[in-house]
Amino acid sequence: MRLDGAVVGITGGAQGLGLAMAAELGTQGARIALFDRDEEIMQEAVTTLSQADVEVHAFAVDVADEEAVARAFAQQHALLGPLDVLINNAGITRDGLLVKSRDGHVESRMSLEQWQQVLDVNLTGVFLCGREAATQMTEAARGGVIINVSSISRAGNMGQSNYSASKAGVVALTVTWAKELARQGIRVAAVAPGFIRTEMTASMRDDVLEKISRGIPLGHLGQPADIAHSVRYIVENDYFTGRVLECDGGLRV
Repeated sequence: MRLDGAVVGITGGAQGLGLAMAAELGTQGARIALFDRDEEIMQEAVTTLSQADVEVHAFAVDVADEEAVARAFAQQHALLGPLDVLINNAGITRDGLLVKSRDGHVESRMSLEQWQQVLDVNLTGVFLCGREAATQMTEAARGGVIINVSSISRAGNMGQSNYSASKAGVVALTVTWAKELARQGIRVAAVAPGFIRTEMTASMRDDVLEKISRGIPLGHLGQPADIAHSVRYIVENDYFTGRVLECDGGLRV
């Protein structure tokens, strides 16, 4: 797919990976629709992208809220027309061990709230936004691309029962949708980042980040631009669908 003139929606697009994707695709001529919950940060992103001559529009939404998603995507459609590309990037973490114990005594457990919050955003949000995008693309009858952001943690990662399950679910949705939507000319793929320097990893202790970096074959964390490049490859490669593009520096969890 040609990016010049394409309407590209990005959830969680106001910072981190989403903002890097917006910059990468926007500088190629894509018309960017940012979907994010934090309106203040989103306006800062709009200013930054506009200064780089990117056409960008912002739509406030909680991706876990069905009515809010329908409303935001309707606003995007009215202003920009149907989506050509959707990148389901919005995600959160609420880490914790399933059961934390000391000397046989259970000190804490992952709460249902921790579990549900992550599944609501990372999996239900992907479903709701993907459904809206697929509807727009199908009715426009000109094909399209949906890219879901998974994670290296989809294989399972200690302290991330909720996050790992959500990111594994994202891959299952990707494969299912690729099969279902191919007849409409819609490609669906996923990108699975490893440890990337974003606001999420910035909250980790320096010694933890150093330990993680030592375990990565390339010896360092990735940059948001690395994932943005992966997303651009998927959009532009018209034979890529139903697969996960891993970008993790060679790390395997």
